[in-house]
Amino acid sequence: MSSILDKPAVRQVALPITLAQYHELGASGIIDERTELLRGVIVRKMIKSPRHSWIVEKMAATLRACLSDTYVLRQEQPLSFLDSEPEPDLAVVQSSSDEYRHSHPQTALLVIEVAITSEDLDREKAEIYAAGNVKEYWLVIGEKQLVEKYANPVNGRYTLVETLGFDRTIRSTTIEAVQMDLTVLI
Repeated sequence: MSSILDKPAVRQVALPITLAQYHELGASGIIDERTELLRGVIVRKMIKSPRHSWIVEKMAATLRACLSDTYVLRQEQPLSFLDSEPEPDLAVVQSSSDEYRHSHPQTALLVIEVAITSEDLDREKAEIYAAGNVKEYWLVIGEKQLVEKYANPVNGRYTLVETLGFDRTIRSTTIEAVQMDLTVLI
């Protein structure tokens, strides 16, 4: 079944909403917490499969063991950009969590999205994260047992891309202490 938004003529005249309008809609109860704002469009978040949740938890535990107190690991919490407010599965930000008492982080050092049924959407988020100056983005494609590692954002695009199988170890190019044996995800 096609969507009206699949039609280029309709997309050109659709009115995007701002981050402030998105927050107002949420505060008034018009939209619920199962949404994200992506490029000015409200998108319903996917339901998480058991495999998705399991991979996120394994990765979160590994990251917590690697990170010092100068970093905060955020799980399914918003990042606020100009026209988007995605809620990545995992995000590592530098600073204390108290800094985000009144506003969400506006960038991150590392963002991880786990794709079981959402690969196309999570691949599109790469441009959003690059535009938000997220230094590194890992797209974990669970069914294919692959991680696409994106780094070095320049002008809204990542200039370095590497694909690793779950039989390898991934090392962060941004946070020296972060490395993960991907075999734990098999």
